[in-house]
Amino acid sequence: MSFKKVLCFILCVCLILSLFSCMKQGDLMTTTTTSGDEKLTTEKDDATTSATWTEGETEWTSPDGAPVPDSSTEPIVAEVVELPSGIKKNTVSLYGEYTKTEATYTGLEPLPKAEFKVHDPDNSRNLPTKLIAHAYGVAKDGKPNDISVRSQAFFDSKNYNAITYDNKTDKKVLYLTFDVGYENGYTAKILDVLKEKNVPAMFFCTLPQIKQYPQLIARMILEGHVVGNHSKTHPSFAKISRTKMMEEVKAFDDYIREKFGYTAPFFRYPMGEYNESSLELLNSFGFKCVFWSVAYADWDLNNQKGKEHAFNTVTSRLHPGAVILLHSVSPDNANALGDIIDYARQQGYEFKLLPNKRQK
Repeated sequence: MSFKKVLCFILCVCLILSLFSCMKQGDLMTTTTTSGDEKLTTEKDDATTSATWTEGETEWTSPDGAPVPDSSTEPIVAEVVELPSGIKKNTVSLYGEYTKTEATYTGLEPLPKAEFKVHDPDNSRNLPTKLIAHAYGVAKDGKPNDISVRSQAFFDSKNYNAITYDNKTDKKVLYLTFDVGYENGYTAKILDVLKEKNVPAMFFCTLPQIKQYPQLIARMILEGHVVGNHSKTHPSFAKISRTKMMEEVKAFDDYIREKFGYTAPFFRYPMGEYNESSLELLNSFGFKCVFWSVAYADWDLNNQKGKEHAFNTVTSRLHPGAVILLHSVSPDNANALGDIIDYARQQGYEFKLLPNKRQK
């Protein structure tokens, strides 16, 4: 047998063995791309897709089913996002991952940390510390419930800079807000709908959530939404000290300033629990506390009732100046959101953001 024939035989055997080895391993594929101290690891099979982003000591994992970059190809740039004047532009890839430029996930310049001074840490003035669970009632007939009316009147009478609904307008204005404490894959779908419908919204996030899913937070910011402070660890602000309140608010604000070049003066109480001492302190920090006048039990994933239920519940409670609270973990909300927006606009409503005066 000639040397060429022997060589061809050996190569064929090697090829067959390689193919057999791949079949034994199944369809699972792992790709690792390393650049400096940053590593993106992607695992794929027929059922799931996940991504883990590691930087220093912090690790984030994307929701199951989230699109991830293919290391074999260059990211595809989708578009340039228009930002408010004076803020740099950035691009987003079709994979849903924002290009990390300079020192932040948005490409915006990091902001200096703000000072949060706790005056009267021991509450020597005896501001009421009794727990208040936010109540709003069921709005109907295009009007806020009397409970919401009384709540807003109380906030206004004390100059607490808090809002349950906009009682300064009789125009058909709506403020769409979401609480985002963790991820199960629906926030990105909600963002897709908001982008398609050109509707701005406010997302209230906790610190672990913005650390774990920086690509989603960057997308919110760069697409013109507000990312509000929902605290570091989601405690009841009626059960912690004034100093601890400050630490909860500051930890979130410090991180989003440093890692995203962003801040917004809006706060939402975890679980809607507060007291007058906390209202006074948050006001002293320059935050507007954002409550709500329209909501329903959408957070319970074991009690989802379908797209039609979400649509009927929300649309039946709309009223001028309404602050709408939804949870981004609800598949019902994600599926009904486009129809809710279309219906509201057909009734003459306009979606707006609360005035945003950034802290410096």
